[in-house]
This record gives sequence, structure tokens and C-alpha cells, in this order.
Amino acid sequence: MSLRHVPVIFNQQLLYHHLRRAANADISQDFLRQRVAEDIASRLSLIKRKFELCALFGDKSDCMISALENLPNLHKMIAINTIDPVGSSPAKRHLVGSEEHLALKNESINLAISPLTLQFVNDLPGALIQLKRSLKPDGLFIGAFLGGDSLVELRDALLSAEIDIRGGAAPRVHARVDIRDLGTLLQRAGFALPVVDSDRITVTYRSPVHLMHDLRVLGLTSVLVQNKGLGLNRPILKRLEEIYRERYPAANNRICATFEIIYLTGWAPHESQQKPLKPGSAKTRLADVFKTEEVSLSDNPVE
Repeated sequence: MSLRHVPVIFNQQLLYHHLRRAANADISQDFLRQRVAEDIASRLSLIKRKFELCALFGDKSDCMISALENLPNLHKMIAINTIDPVGSSPAKRHLVGSEEHLALKNESINLAISPLTLQFVNDLPGALIQLKRSLKPDGLFIGAFLGGDSLVELRDALLSAEIDIRGGAAPRVHARVDIRDLGTLLQRAGFALPVVDSDRITVTYRSPVHLMHDLRVLGLTSVLVQNKGLGLNRPILKRLEEIYRERYPAANNRICATFEIIYLTGWAPHESQQKPLKPGSAKTRLADVFKTEEVSLSDNPVE
């Protein structure tokens, strides 16, 4: 897909600025990526095969590297960062790039891991195609993606607060890709055996301001091109606090916040992989399984 025909949704310069700011933040606050790192490492530990070369995407990847480094089936690792690496890292080799502008040769790696990085690419189908092409036959891709139910509470309360104070709301949170669409995108990109599943996390915060502070630390604040730059003034923040506490309260005078993490898994095609059976090859009728009567479509013509 030509970049000329891809709609520009995200401001990549603003994203670069947010990632640079987040890279200098305290990694101990990055509970979301730590959760993803542990989950991906657990999934890989169940796969009984060796991965000679892994490409790991993400600018705050130390927790991911730490989770992976003791896996016996993973040998060499390349860290691919959108920004220049900040500080030391367990990874021995770094490249500057992204899934959307992949600096890897075709069929050059055995494993690609994308933890919470794909949600800010403008050309998601193109990025998945590039990832598939970079994998050797029977290579594996694992990605983690923020799903549509993430921050539903903040989005609702913020929208209502801005409408109450300003009479309208600026675009601040981009639409998330539906979990069913992600499965279709994996298939369109050429992945075999695609699997998509989700994990919902509910956490609590002292206030909406503390939640938004954590989003800055995580590098997950808005980078929408359509954002008009309207800031959140004190009246809006005050109204946001009132609405949030009224609609989404938690124990001990705290508020709830939901994160949905969607995991994507797909394999580069290989002749050794399982293949779906051909239509008509089943040896057992579905009617027999459910102990019911089979009705032919020809017996019930549609008029």
C-alpha cells in the first residue's frame, strides 16, 4: 500500500516527543508494559521450538527484554526503537525504526514481538504485511494492542466535561480497532493460524489527574493530527473530576480505569503447519452430533 493513499491519523513528530519524554520516566510505573511482558514471555515458554533471532519493537523495552532473556528457546535479540535508545539495555544490538518503516530484510528473523507499539501506526495493514515478510517460513509474530474498551471511563467523563464547559469536545482519543477486525487483518497480511484474544485490566487511581499523569509516563497520551491543541483548563478538570467520581467510583474514594490488551499471534506460512480440511471431507454429519434432523436447503426454497 502506497503511503500516499494512507490517511494520516497520528502526528509522528508529536509521538516522537511523547516517546522521548516517556523514555526518561521511571520504568517502575510502567505496569501496563510489565503485564504485557510477563504475558508474552509466558506464551513463548509454552512453544516447544527454538527462535534463533528475535526482533523486539518498543522504546521502553527493558521490562520485555528482562522477561525474555531467560527463555531457553530464544537465542539472539535485536531491539528496534522509534527513538535512539536512552541509557543502557540488556539488548546487544539496537536499530532505529518501526513496524511501519521496517529496516529488516525479507525472511531474516524467526520471531517478531510488538508490545503496545502498533496502535500508533498510520498504516496498520501495511505494517502487518511488512512484519510477515520479515519472518522466515514458520516464524512467529506476537503483538499486543490497546483495545477498544481501554479508558472507556476517562473518555466518557472527559467528553461530558468538555461539552458541559465548552459546549463541544476536541478529539483526544482515537478509535480503537475492533478485535474481530484485527483477526481479519492478520489473515489479509498473509499470516497462517491467526489467533486474537483479549485481557481486561481494571485498576484504581486517586483521581483523573493521577491517571492522566500515568498515561504521560506510559507514552499513551493523544497524538491525533486532528487535535486542535485545546488544553484542559481548571473548570474542565474540576468538572471531569466530578463526573468521573459520580459515574466510576471505587473503594477508598478512588476511581476505576479499564485497560483492554488485545494479543495477536500469527505464523509465517510453512508446509509443516496444520491445514484446514477441505469442504465436504468431514466423515461425521453435524446432525448426528446434535441428534437432530438434517434439513436440505433444496427442501425449503426461498421464494
